Amino acid sequence: MGVGDVYAVDAVPDCYYVDTGMYGTTGYGAVYIYDTERPAIVDTGIGTNYEYILGALAEVGIAPSELASMLVTHVHLDHAGGAGFLASETDADVYVHESGVSFLAAPGRLWAGTKAAVGEQIKFYTEPIAVPGERLRPIEDGSAIDLGARSLEVRHAPGHAFHQVVFYDDDADAVFAADAAGIYARHVETVLETSPPSGFDLEEVIEDAKMVQGLDPETICYAHFGPAPAADRLETYIDVITDWVESVGQKRSELEEDEAVIEHFVESSPVSDVWGGLKGTQEVVTNVRGVLQYLEKKSAE
Repeated sequence: MGVGDVYAVDAVPDCYYVDTGMYGTTGYGAVYIYDTERPAIVDTGIGTNYEYILGALAEVGIAPSELASMLVTHVHLDHAGGAGFLASETDADVYVHESGVSFLAAPGRLWAGTKAAVGEQIKFYTEPIAVPGERLRPIEDGSAIDLGARSLEVRHAPGHAFHQVVFYDDDADAVFAADAAGIYARHVETVLETSPPSGFDLEEVIEDAKMVQGLDPETICYAHFGPAPAADRLETYIDVITDWVESVGQKRSELEEDEAVIEHFVESSPVSDVWGGLKGTQEVVTNVRGVLQYLEKKSAE
């Protein structure tokens, strides 16, 4: 597998995914492509190197003028950062949860928040550009995305972020899970936690995972990274994210200082080794900060 490479999703007819090379890492960021009557992509990448997505469309046989829809799972810039750039290169409408529309229309707040949240990883990002308002299509729980002879069902999944949705392909029995099922590190066959600030909420994350579980999919198409048989991955993720929050909470009680908690997990978390280098370190830092904010909010209730 390599950056820019395109692969078929064997379990989903007429569906492909491209490795966008997110954070300078292979096997972390995927954008999905539906080569259907109304062609669509699921998510838009980080904005940097969005040309990989245009190249993947060309490889599949979809001209920029033929792309009908961009389906944004949520407005975190690793999913929505390419929307404005791709809108300038195509005629596609951009579908996003109604609570995320304003962020894509005027992404200044999104850019400022991202810089505050991702730390040193910001060097991998490109400042987003606006999606024209007339191209934005708000969606909500229960909406349907028309692909022609097929459609995708929209389910709101706010635990990771209040503007997150997942897309369910009933015909293929597959869910495009955004971050609602965790991070799938396929090179080590492991499901990992994701708990970034500021919207992470454990109880809602668990409810989202159970909601996806209730759809009983055969395939989960992970944004990070790639398709995988659903099997027991959702049950596993519930255990993973619960144990993760408990671990951070326990260490917070022991060390009291947030920076000491972060340093502990940077040194001890296996995630640092799974991704390696700056990406591995910053993944842990971001996830710890999100849990600490969640715990602080819970203690204030």
